[in-house]
Amino acid sequence: MSEDPWKHRSKGMQCRTCMWYVEKAPAIETSDLVTTPKPGFGRCRRHAPTMNGYPAVFSTDWCGDHKVDENKI
Repeated sequence: MSEDPWKHRSKGMQCRTCMWYVEKAPAIETSDLVTTPKPGFGRCRRHAPTMNGYPAVFSTDWCGDHKVDENKI
């Protein structure tokens, strides 16, 4: 069996580098006076919103509609 040529394809196509991704303001979790930001979370605005709004995505997600935003890389 040959190795999958698409194995690492998604690494450069994550939501955090996409022009359609809008990150939600990071929430700060406080624990014992130590503040740590939560991982990236936002909305995908590639398509018109549905009745539930825009799809919620993590910054490490990816899809086939990815379009690189040169200001984010």
